[in-house]
Amino acid sequence: MIIDIVLIVVGALFIGVYVSWRAGRLDRLYARVEMARAALDATLLRRSSVAQELASSGLLDPATSLLLAAAALGTRGGERPRDLAESDLTRALRAAFSQPDFRASLSGKEGADELLAEVEEAAHQVFVARKFYNDLAAATRDARRRPLARILHLSGRAQAPVFFEMDDSLIADKASAILSGLWCANLRGGAQASPLPAGHTMERSSHE
Repeated sequence: MIIDIVLIVVGALFIGVYVSWRAGRLDRLYARVEMARAALDATLLRRSSVAQELASSGLLDPATSLLLAAAALGTRGGERPRDLAESDLTRALRAAFSQPDFRASLSGKEGADELLAEVEEAAHQVFVARKFYNDLAAATRDARRRPLARILHLSGRAQAPVFFEMDDSLIADKASAILSGLWCANLRGGAQASPLPAGHTMERSSHE
């Protein structure tokens, strides 16, 4: 009888500790997701700032400067959803960087190399920060779907984190270059930029 009671108590303690650990892990994941999203927002803002600096530097031709400035401005509270606006800025940067002899045309101009390197570094930081955030979001969503977490509502009223999908590559393949060129042509013609096909504009997350 005493052994049965001890086993029940030990089992209850084990279950309690395990449930507490799972709840704590979810809390830690949510905290890390929030910090990762804040870091992503900061890198997106920095990319927008250096893109605006490049647009106003006088290094680019007037048409490219105008397109880049408009795309950078669009990431700051415009009407388009955040992911689409950030993808527009990526396409504007990619269109500028993929111009024939783009770097050669800026060679020797004061501050050009440093500014281009800063833009590329900011773009790379966005890529890394977005991947880190999406990986944490996937881990959190997976933890929420575990049977114990669903049965005991360990996540409380917290909403599942949403993946942030955007086009964030400055490296243009042939298809992306063609689509970016069409996008820029539309803007030059006064047309509103529309989202590109999902296969080219957004890197769809494998976690969904």
